[in-house]
Order: sequence, then C-alpha cells, then structure tokens
Amino acid sequence: MTYDRLVCANCAAPVVEGRCPVCRANRERLQQEGPFGGLSPVAVLTLLVLLIAAVVLVAAQQTA
Repeated sequence: MTYDRLVCANCAAPVVEGRCPVCRANRERLQQEGPFGGLSPVAVLTLLVLLIAAVVLVAAQQTA
C-alpha cells in the first residue's frame, strides 16, 4: 500500500497532505524506507533463500 491512501489517526486527513506533525513525520518515514523497507525480515530471508536456490539450479543445469 502506498502512503497516499493512508489516513492519519491524529487529524483524520490523508497522510500525504501532512496537515499535522504526526502526518508529516510518518510521511517522511515512509519516503525514506525505499522499495523494500516494508518487508519483514522473514520475507527478506525467504527471498534470499529462493535466490540462492535459483542460482544453484541454474548452475546445475549448465553442468549437466
């Protein structure tokens, strides 16, 4: 979900508008996270394991 659809619990306005200090702080935090900032550590670890498995399978295919 993108932050442009989030509603602030403090002022009930869209977070993207930054009407209150809470909105502005959360908007800044969400902008700094980057594309993978919302992933949990378990999801990152799972993606890493899948990437390693894919590399091993490609290497095995090339040697066979």
